[in-house]
Amino acid sequence: MARGEWGHNGRGKCCSNKRTTLIVCSINIFVALYVLRTLYTSLYMYPFSDSQTTFRYTSDQITKMEESNQIRKASEPTELIKLVRQLRKDFLKEERAMDLPQHLKQKLVDDILARLRSLSAGANATVQREAVESWRKQKLKEVKRLVHGKTLKTTILPEEAGVVARALGSDWAELSEKIGLWIPVEIINKEHDDKPEGEEEFDSRILPGRQLPLECHAEVHTDYSGDAVRWGLTHHKESAYDCCMACVNQAKRAKPGEKRCNIWVYCPSETGCYSPDIYEHKNQECWLKYSEKPKLNFKDRYSESYRNAHPNAPLIVPWVSGVVSV
Repeated sequence: MARGEWGHNGRGKCCSNKRTTLIVCSINIFVALYVLRTLYTSLYMYPFSDSQTTFRYTSDQITKMEESNQIRKASEPTELIKLVRQLRKDFLKEERAMDLPQHLKQKLVDDILARLRSLSAGANATVQREAVESWRKQKLKEVKRLVHGKTLKTTILPEEAGVVARALGSDWAELSEKIGLWIPVEIINKEHDDKPEGEEEFDSRILPGRQLPLECHAEVHTDYSGDAVRWGLTHHKESAYDCCMACVNQAKRAKPGEKRCNIWVYCPSETGCYSPDIYEHKNQECWLKYSEKPKLNFKDRYSESYRNAHPNAPLIVPWVSGVVSV
């Protein structure tokens, strides 16, 4: 009886241990699988799922963001921004105003030419530069007084004084270039007498280029005076015909108040042309001039008395000129 009871209880305990071991192993396997799945998800699935996550804000968060935007806009320096924009507009207006109107440029050019004409015929480049600089300082002082409300007897209007002051001050170099004011170093012209013996001194050869029309009124060995409309040192043309046409076209296109070309002076000589000034006049120079009553500077030959006073002057006037009707 005792043996049978022991056997039954022993088999029960053995089955209970097996079941416990099986349950524990199953739990361990389940835990291991769960851990592996978690690691796999974190390593491979998390970056993709994170990038595709859509955030949804609560109503309180949205309200706070709107309040924050309102506070940010309210704190913007709107008055300062308006002031900066207005200053930019003013600066743009001043930049546009820096370019002198044509009538003011012409006034300054006339004043400069009048100052240069007041110098002696033998004035060198240094004297001319000093004269122009003295005129500039005097004019600048004059327009500055106009800017400050002073009443002066001058051709510059008070409302024009500001832009003229800037042009004669900080923008003087740019203005000089625009109006063609250029005073080079002094150059002494030397005449080379290479005329063959027996050849006539008066050179009346045919001018190169197209035949000049009657309206050009071309005169060889002639030099007319007049106010420069286009500075010949920087204005070259291929022929006397082209120079004459440049004068005619300028007169047609001139704006009201501008001087209209009615005199053209051309240098056809390959060795350059003589003139009683400090410049070295080269071949193909084309001077466009204006004069209410055109007047001759020189015609045909330089006189003996003139050549005695100007040893560098040749015998024959090298220029070709003409007076056109405008």
